[in-house]
Parts: sequence; structure tokens; C-alpha cells
Amino acid sequence: MTPDQMKRKLAAILSADVKGYSRLMGEDEEWTLRTLNSYKGLIRNLVGEHRGRVVASPGDNVLAEFASVVDAVECAVEIQQVLKAKNAILPETRKMTFRIGINLGDVIEEADSIYGDGVNIAARLEGLAEPGGISLSESAFRQIENKIPLHYDYQGEHQVKNIARPVRVYRARIDPEAAPSTMPEEKKPSRKRISRVVLAGIALVLITAAAILYLFAFHPSASKKEVASREKMAFPLPDKPSIAVLPFTNLSGDPKQEFFSDGITEDIITALSKNPEIFVIARNSTFSYKGKAVEAKQVSEELGVRYVLEGSVQKSGSQVRITAQLIDALKGHNLWAERYERDLKDLFALQDEVTLKILMGLQVKLTEGGQASTAEKHFRGKEGLECYLKVIESSYYQRIFSIEGNNKSRQIAEEIVSMCPGNPFGYLLLGWAYRFDLMRGSSMAHQHQESFKKVMELAQKALTIDESLSSAHSLLIHIYIYKREFDKAIAEGERAVALDPNGANAYEHYAHSLLYANRFKEAIPAIQKAIRLNPIGSTSAYSTLGDAYANTGRLKEAVSAFKQALLMSPDNLFAHLGLSSTYIEMGREKEGRAEAAEVLKISPKFSLDNHEMGLPFKDQSTLDKYIGNLRKAGLK
Repeated sequence: MTPDQMKRKLAAILSADVKGYSRLMGEDEEWTLRTLNSYKGLIRNLVGEHRGRVVASPGDNVLAEFASVVDAVECAVEIQQVLKAKNAILPETRKMTFRIGINLGDVIEEADSIYGDGVNIAARLEGLAEPGGISLSESAFRQIENKIPLHYDYQGEHQVKNIARPVRVYRARIDPEAAPSTMPEEKKPSRKRISRVVLAGIALVLITAAAILYLFAFHPSASKKEVASREKMAFPLPDKPSIAVLPFTNLSGDPKQEFFSDGITEDIITALSKNPEIFVIARNSTFSYKGKAVEAKQVSEELGVRYVLEGSVQKSGSQVRITAQLIDALKGHNLWAERYERDLKDLFALQDEVTLKILMGLQVKLTEGGQASTAEKHFRGKEGLECYLKVIESSYYQRIFSIEGNNKSRQIAEEIVSMCPGNPFGYLLLGWAYRFDLMRGSSMAHQHQESFKKVMELAQKALTIDESLSSAHSLLIHIYIYKREFDKAIAEGERAVALDPNGANAYEHYAHSLLYANRFKEAIPAIQKAIRLNPIGSTSAYSTLGDAYANTGRLKEAVSAFKQALLMSPDNLFAHLGLSSTYIEMGREKEGRAEAAEVLKISPKFSLDNHEMGLPFKDQSTLDKYIGNLRKAGLK
């Protein structure tokens, strides 16, 4: 390159790469590349939003340049926050974590590329960063130490490859509670810098408190937020008002009250789901954000909804305070924000009031009788409230979907039945606990029939108390499937969906009734609806979708669905079985045997004969083909 072709400039350089990339590739190349491309796409978009330019992205690395160090650091912080939220729903062994280094230095620009020590130092800083962290050179730090209110740790001088002089390194702590650096601190200059950071932090807290007081107490609709993009949404917006209700934050200072705040959230979701004129994301997906600091924009784009409800619950003695705000993510402002303070005995009336407010904010008319609360109808007086809290707790343990969790759920459900015999939810929770045992084949042959009878009795008991409970009709689906009364199972599925038109679980159980009746093509849209309503939370839905695809000859799509199920839950036995059978069907015997080996790792005593007993397909040939594939894969 001649001197005339050289163009030098000062630039802020951001270099990012994946920690443990080789290990991820060694475990699953296809999944790793797919996830890497998705994450790099997110990074590219965020760089553009922060007025930067991606220069190159070879392998697992991303190199970007900015005209401003402030833009580069703000971009890096958002990258790490977004990827942290993405990783939160993945198993520990599948999390893809980036390290980021930022340097301000002189670079040589040629065509669309940049070179020189400025770039090399950024790359070396990246290697010194913690997974999910950001490292800065001193030149970059000096530009932002008083401009971005983060916590910074001096990490000493580092001699790095191909750079003559040692580099002074700083860590930007995104999480203020992160452990401080154990590296040597700077001497004299550090005291002044720390003082400025502390003062800036105090000022920020005061300003934020004043802003919150103004927004909530005086002008709740004025809060302007970052606007969500329709183009970036993971799913297209529905043709009716769509909402995600985030878990209400427990401000009581008592971890035991998590059940209470979660219950408030779940009841609002349930009440909203009863209205067929709106689209409501299921609780499993919204609860994936629990405990995380997320913006409405992120939730809107990841779940494909326009409106986001967020709030908090503070319970003290016999008093409860609920704050809530409804955000229009596409416009970036609050539709309303309210605070409610009531005596605990008015809890259910308060939930109705909040729900009605949301519906009014969405400009949707309540259906006839929509103001009648199921919770208020079944939980009355002091004992009613205690039962309500136990229902929340039992439901929590049941969703863990483990033997221990199911046993705990059953124990609490029995307490509910004893304490509140007129409450249908105790019988329902107990019925689902017995059904879980039937699924995993924990009973002997003579106990098997008794368990079926028990589930039927519990479901019918709940329906005797309240015929409108969708979950009770869903429970009956599985009884009728095992009794091979498929028309009755489908009828119960249709009833469950009609009663809960936004119920992801209702659609998933309905899909099961169609699947076992060998109506595979009809099962596909039903399970797709369940996934759309609950895009993050249900590994079983993707496994069911894989079964439906496999039985309609859509084998590649079946593989993708089973892999998605395993991405969410690596120990999903049924997804490994379905994937093994599908691989054998495709002639990929080696991969089929590998999946069969995974089955035996999870369940060393797995028996095809026992498994076959739990699969009452209407058409025996469907079952024969499936079991035959698994025998070919090496299972017995």
C-alpha cells in the first residue's frame, strides 16, 4: 500500500468474540452456527443503532468502529444486556457469551477495512474481558469516565502481544453489584475519579427518583421510552391488540412473598386470556424475564406484541400496594400508570380493577360477564385467601415438571382439598399430579387403572364445582385418549379452547387429542397456535410439533422442532425419542443411535414395552412404525 493510499483517522474500536467457541462447536456445530449467526445479527443491528459500522465479522469475532467512544461503550453495554437475556432461557452448557474490548486509537483505513495498533489493542482487550463483560483501554476510559454512569475497575498494566508498551486496562461493570476487581488499583488519580463517579451516581439516583415521582404521581402518561420496531419482531403482530404481562416485582423484602406477587401476575394474565378480542402471551414466556431488567422494546420485539404491562406488589401486614403501567411499545409511551392501595381482604376486587383498567387502555370491550372474577368466586374469607396462596404455590412446583416438584405440588394440593373442599383448583392440581405419574409410568399395572379412575374423579369433581374451567376439560382429554375414546377427547379439547381462547396450554392439549386420533395435519396449526401464544416457555409444545411433522412426512421440519425442544430442555426424553425415530426414518442411522443413547443416559431403565403402553394411537400402524424405528436405533 502506498502512502497516497493510506488514510489515517482516530476511531473507537469495538472487538467482540465468543468465550468457549471451540467447545460449543465441538458439542454441536449446527446449533452453534445457527445461534452465532443470530447473535451476530443482533450485534450488527445494535452497532448500526449506535451510529457505528461493522468492519468485519470472521468466525466468532465482530469488529466495529465508532466515531465516538460514548457510542461504542453504550453499544457494548446494550449488546451484553440483550445477549444476557437471550442466554437466560438456554441451558448452562448452551449459553453463548461474548467478551468485548474497546480502544480509542489511530487506525489505517483502506477501502472498507481498518488496520493498525488501534485495532490490535482492542482485540487484546477483548481477550482480557470476562465472559459477558467489557474491557477498556485507558484512552477509551478517559473519554467516558464522567459521561456514562457505570462502575469502573482499574485492572493494572498488561503486556499484550505485538504491542510494545504495556496497556492500562479498565473493566466496565454493567451490573453495579458485580464483584469489584482484585487487580491493583491506580494510586493517586483513582481517588478523584472514584469521587466523580460516586457524585455522578448520587446525582443520577436523585434525578431518577424525581423523574419517577413526576411520572407516577403527576403525569403518568408522559414517560417516553425507546420505540420497538415491527421489522425486528421475532413474530408478526397479531391482527388484534396484543399484550405481554411481565412478572410483577416483589417489593416486600421477603422472598416468601414471591408466590404472592407471581399470583397477582398470573391472575391478570388469566383474566385477560378470557377475552377472545385480545392476544395474550402465556405466563411461561413472560416469566422468563422474571428478575431481569428489561425494556418494553425488547419484550415487544422478542415476543411479537404491541403492549407490555409491568408493575410491582408490596404486601405489608394486612395492606397491599400494587403499581402498574401499560406501555405501548410501538409508540414508546405509557397508556396509563396507576397505584392502588387496599386492605388485603379486597385483593380479588383489586385484581379485577387492574384488569378492567388494562382492557380499557387497550380499547377493547369486555365480553358479557367479563368482570366476574373466577378467583373472587372461589376464594372467599380468610381460609379462601390461604387456599389461594397455596394454589399459587402448588402450581409453581407443578410447572417444574420434575418428580420432586410434582410430589411437592401434590402435597400442597391435598392441603387445599382439606382446607377448602368447595374449591375446584385443589382437585385440579391433584388430578394433574396423578396424570404426571401416569406419564412417567411410576405405577404398577393394577395401580395404573386406579390412577386413571382417580384422575377422572378429580376432573369431574372440579367441573361439578365450575364447569367453565378450561384446565379441567384439558385434563379429561388425556383420560379419554388413554381410554381410546378419541371423539370425546377432541370434544373436550374444543371445549377447553373455547373457554380459554388465549390459553397456550388449552391449544397444546387439544393438539394431543388430534395427534392420537391420527389427525396429524389438523394437530399442526393447533400446536403452532400454542407456540405462538407461548413462544419461549414450552419445551413440550415443540416436541409435540415434531411428532405432528414426523407423522405427516415433514421430516426436516420435525428435526428442527425436536432440536428446539432440546435447546429449551436438554433432558426432554420425548424429544430425544422423536428425534431418534425421525433420524432412522431419514436413513441417518448413526444420528438415530446417538439420540437413543441420550435416552438411556436420561433414563437408564427405559423400556420400549412400557413406553408403548403409554402411546394409544388410534391407528396401530403409526405406533408400529415409531416403535420399529426406535428398535432399529438400539432401544429395547
